[in-house]
Amino acid sequence: MRGLSRASLAEVEERFNAVAGSADLGSLADELFAVADLFDREHGLRRYLSDPARPASQKAQAVRVLLEGKVSGAALETVVQAVSVRWSGSGDLADALERLGVVAASAEAEAQSKLDDVEDELFRFGRIVASNLDLQRVLTDPAVAGQAKQELLGSLLDGKVAPTTLRLVTQLVLHPRGRSLDRGLDEFGSLVAAQRQRLVAVVRSAVDLSEEQRRRLATWLRTSYGRDVHLNVEVDPRVLGGFSVRIGDDLIDTTIAGRIEEVRRRLAG
Repeated sequence: MRGLSRASLAEVEERFNAVAGSADLGSLADELFAVADLFDREHGLRRYLSDPARPASQKAQAVRVLLEGKVSGAALETVVQAVSVRWSGSGDLADALERLGVVAASAEAEAQSKLDDVEDELFRFGRIVASNLDLQRVLTDPAVAGQAKQELLGSLLDGKVAPTTLRLVTQLVLHPRGRSLDRGLDEFGSLVAAQRQRLVAVVRSAVDLSEEQRRRLATWLRTSYGRDVHLNVEVDPRVLGGFSVRIGDDLIDTTIAGRIEEVRRRLAG
């Protein structure tokens, strides 16, 4: 989001934090996802509600007429605040509501002591989809009915992952909103990690890391970045030796493969 939308998001999050404390967080997440999806489908409605030339009170009243009695009070007040501020683009309105849906789902997982599970499960599901092209095609094919995709996800994940994981994966599969599935999983994974102000590090290693190695690496990264870091470890024999760590745009590469590639680049230059 650009500067104006970032400032508006902060205002909406402040209202969300004020009303979400006593809410059923799982239901609140579903409601915010549903409203975001509604605004995505109804372009005219989204443009009306994000039009900076319209008075905020007018847009808030329109939302109350549209949603009152259909969603919880916490969801309604969050959406009212969202349409009362200004956004850089109309799409940012739906983006903000979806983001807050992820935050609500993450808060529920944290209350259930399942936040670590959700982070790990989102990462592992992404790796499964990346390695199974048939599954990837079904889940991302717009010609496949949403009900069929939802039933497939239920058969794969229900009872095997945290309810929050299933909720977030279902949102991404049924409502990709222009994203690839792997990008969406990365985005949601980062938002889940941010629930405890943690960074997410993707570690690639030729062999799995021991618990002691993971602990030492996490401690070193926490010291380096000044924040807790959640490790998603991916075993990849192609790295040959050593490991690489990617945090956002930062890459720490100690692999043999990385050194070979660096020598190639220097020779080519």
